[in-house]
Amino acid sequence: MQPYRLPLVPGPVRVPADVLAARGQDYPSPDQEEAFFTLYQRTQQRLQTIMGTAHPPAIMLGEAMVVLWGAMKSCIVPGDRVLAVSTGLFGEGFADMARGLGAEVRLLDFGDDEAADPHRVAAEVRAFRPRMVTAVHCETPSGVLNPVAEIGAVLDRHGVELYLVDAVASIGGAPLSVDEGRIDLCLLGTQKCLSAPPDLGIVAVSSRAWEAVERAGYAGYDALGPFRDAVAKAYFPYTHSWHAMAGLDVACRLLLEEGLEAAQARHGRVAALCRRLGREMGLELFPRHEGASSPTVTAFLVPQGIDWATLQRRLRDRGLVVGGNYGRLAGKVFRVGHMGTQADEALVTEAMGVIADVLP
Repeated sequence: MQPYRLPLVPGPVRVPADVLAARGQDYPSPDQEEAFFTLYQRTQQRLQTIMGTAHPPAIMLGEAMVVLWGAMKSCIVPGDRVLAVSTGLFGEGFADMARGLGAEVRLLDFGDDEAADPHRVAAEVRAFRPRMVTAVHCETPSGVLNPVAEIGAVLDRHGVELYLVDAVASIGGAPLSVDEGRIDLCLLGTQKCLSAPPDLGIVAVSSRAWEAVERAGYAGYDALGPFRDAVAKAYFPYTHSWHAMAGLDVACRLLLEEGLEAAQARHGRVAALCRRLGREMGLELFPRHEGASSPTVTAFLVPQGIDWATLQRRLRDRGLVVGGNYGRLAGKVFRVGHMGTQADEALVTEAMGVIADVLP
């Protein structure tokens, strides 16, 4: 199958040639080679710069869901109170995960069309007194970017022990400093702004969170515990992937060579261009308040006069693939993913021209 000429799904994004080349080499077993641990540490250091944290992140084998589950299962025990701040599907998902682990959960739902309000979070924290608060930085189904750093400041003032943030679809394209945001568990995936394949999950873990990991004592494939001393002990809980790590290392290097501020500015310019071109052809932005929109993905309402299945078929016939949606937004909202390699003005300009051509 040939790749689509115009790939604009909100991840996985198209992978640069240098990243593919690094993955294409043959490597010995990582369990037996000092060079792998050197590579792992170098990648950790690059990720620390990208994520804005003094804490070397755990890099786990598996798609980003491995760290979503692993972070929560490694820190939460039955009876813990968890406040899930939600602006969509993935925010709600944290609540479902916590319930499945036996936690007492309260969902603070802001709906799909607005960003979370730190003042309402503060009021809920005072009323519920949670041990953990969860939030999503970029809620990709709705295109909302949440003020997770401002929420972190609220939690710090109220003495909340643990703050877990999904930044899978934002870091590298939207400004966020893990440590300045007072984030204890920050989750990142490889297939979004880092522009690598979806086979590694990344989580930055604060000192408070490591203490919680030790108390919980969770043991499982996705457990965080073994990663705290994996480099020092030269031992991982499973056979790691040298190929995936080599590709991620190059992806991080490429992002840092561009410069974080330059990359974030590029994402901002492309997002503004996408939204301007969409408005010019009569598309309605979702969320309706553009200040709540993410620089990594733009969501539009499916316009009147055409259904999503027909629109999608017409776009794919022209070589353009964008994102559909899920749950209550399915068939109503579609998404243009301009993150990582896809945060490209020429690519987005051509793609939006195709959308304009196929609309009724």
